[in-house]
Amino acid sequence: MSKYTKLLRVVLEGRADANIDFTDLCNLMIRLGFEERVRGSHHVFRRAGIEDKINLQKDSKNAKTYQVKQVRDMIIKHKLEVL
Repeated sequence: MSKYTKLLRVVLEGRADANIDFTDLCNLMIRLGFEERVRGSHHVFRRAGIEDKINLQKDSKNAKTYQVKQVRDMIIKHKLEVL
């Protein structure tokens, strides 16, 4: 099982939202097929065929808790899997 498959499971479980590493979450988004655009501290992720976009920002070394929830909601809504 790959690192990102495990991270996907942790994100979907929703019990460790405050402890998700920002860089790992960004890399998970890329593994889910999203393209990343960086503007200052904002990392914006878009994917062809999905109208929604995700904007991630660091909270020290971790991702912000509410943004991890947004990622989880998008994964569930669009039934995304690690490529």
